[in-house]
Amino acid sequence: MEIPSPYGTSETEGDSHTLRYELSLPYPLDQVWQAIATPEGLPAWLAAAEPFEQREGGAVTLRWLNTDTEGTVTVAPGHVTVWDPPRCVEYTVAVHGRIRFDLEHAPASVGGTLLHFTNERTGTTDDRLDCLAGWHHHFEYLLQALAGHPADWSRWTLNRWKELRRDYEQRDR
Repeated sequence: MEIPSPYGTSETEGDSHTLRYELSLPYPLDQVWQAIATPEGLPAWLAAAEPFEQREGGAVTLRWLNTDTEGTVTVAPGHVTVWDPPRCVEYTVAVHGRIRFDLEHAPASVGGTLLHFTNERTGTTDDRLDCLAGWHHHFEYLLQALAGHPADWSRWTLNRWKELRRDYEQRDR
């Protein structure tokens, strides 16, 4: 089951990239917080978090549960650089730089939660496009996890990521 996620945007200055996604999620803020800021929620859509000291300045290591194009698992040690439950969590980790999730209640007419995601990182244009596709794919997994269907990482393939990567490359022209 694939649930589409909105396309992200990016801004570049030199080799510094800021990736942004805005998601309107039909789930309560507390449920979204559990998915993005707990060691129980993160593996359902993104990465195992061990250690994970849930406080500003706390240690965190994110170990992705899928692989890259060479079959390598990304392991990103770092720190929790913002901890403001249940509104904001930010991780600054190796490989991916600053990863920030800001949550707010959606307007009553819409309901649910607005998720504002920012990833500030350095790298090449290819790295930027790879990450845009990767985050997009993971946000599809987030939507599935929130609906009660956590990712089955044993069945993960690069196919969807490759499709998204081509889409982002086309959008970048």
